[in-house]
Amino acid sequence: MASRSTAGSALGRYILVRFLLIIPTVFILVTTVFVLMRATGDPITAALGGRLTPDQLAERIHAAGYDRPILVQYLEYLRGVFTGDFGMTISDNRPVIEVIAQYGAATLELAAYGVLVALVLGIPFGMVSGYFRDRLPDVVLRVLAILAYATPVFFAGLVLKLIFSVWLGWFPVAGRVSTDGEIAMQIAGADSGFMLVDAFRTGDPAVVLDVLSHSVLPAATLGLLTAGVFLRLVRTNMIGTLGADYVDAARSRGVAERRLVTKHAWRPALIPIITVAGMQVAMLLVGAVLTETTFEWRGLGFQLAEYLQARDFVAVQGIVVLMAVVVAVTNFLVDIIAALIDPRVRY
Repeated sequence: MASRSTAGSALGRYILVRFLLIIPTVFILVTTVFVLMRATGDPITAALGGRLTPDQLAERIHAAGYDRPILVQYLEYLRGVFTGDFGMTISDNRPVIEVIAQYGAATLELAAYGVLVALVLGIPFGMVSGYFRDRLPDVVLRVLAILAYATPVFFAGLVLKLIFSVWLGWFPVAGRVSTDGEIAMQIAGADSGFMLVDAFRTGDPAVVLDVLSHSVLPAATLGLLTAGVFLRLVRTNMIGTLGADYVDAARSRGVAERRLVTKHAWRPALIPIITVAGMQVAMLLVGAVLTETTFEWRGLGFQLAEYLQARDFVAVQGIVVLMAVVVAVTNFLVDIIAALIDPRVRY
């Protein structure tokens, strides 16, 4: 009874410490973004310089408050961030929070697809690679994992589009849904931003299939990046667990090899994946920018690229800060899950 109480208090302290660490992490990230965005001057001049007269430019700068001392701007920016006010975009004069709300669902949906692809490919192939250590299947899978991890996301997307869209014609070239599917969703009043959810709300299997067909190539492009990491992690830990004493004992009792792999060895091999998953979220978000641009998947990544081209640093600043917060919170949740699975993490 006492040991359970001690374990519970250790877990509670761990969760509290990890939660409190979010605050300085987000603060440092927000400060870094603010400094970098101001390194080239004020956002109004960066976005509109050369298109307005000096008087008009000075008026816009004064109205936005960018002629105030940098410390005053920074404190005002912090106040806005912690109250959910990320400012107004310069290029299209919209609240940044509105842009995030409109396009965030698309990026979240794509990230979920990418994680699904990574898990479906990385875990089973990692198990196979670990079981056939240093044999032909292991060699082939390790080479593929290295290629998946090392290939730039945009290049992988272009190759997949060329093969499966242009040459074979199996999947759409770009977009999240066809025009007919979008009309069907509008008629059904389905506008949650999550295309697959909206497709199911229409009750039309053809619309669901349409959305899924548009998702395959972007999901594969984004998921392959993380699948290579997962495969190598599972392989390494499968090799370790297959050589553990409890597995040798089970093998000596006549337990079938397939059962050893699927029941005794694979669960311990998944713990590192949970630990590393938080770090992969950052990679997924970075990859989402390039993937969305390649496939014209209108999410936050696509919009971020558009705002970068327009030099709209207010919008860029808001989107990057949001992504940084998402990464920090995701790492916190992943740490908690890892602590629940493996008590050694708490100490």
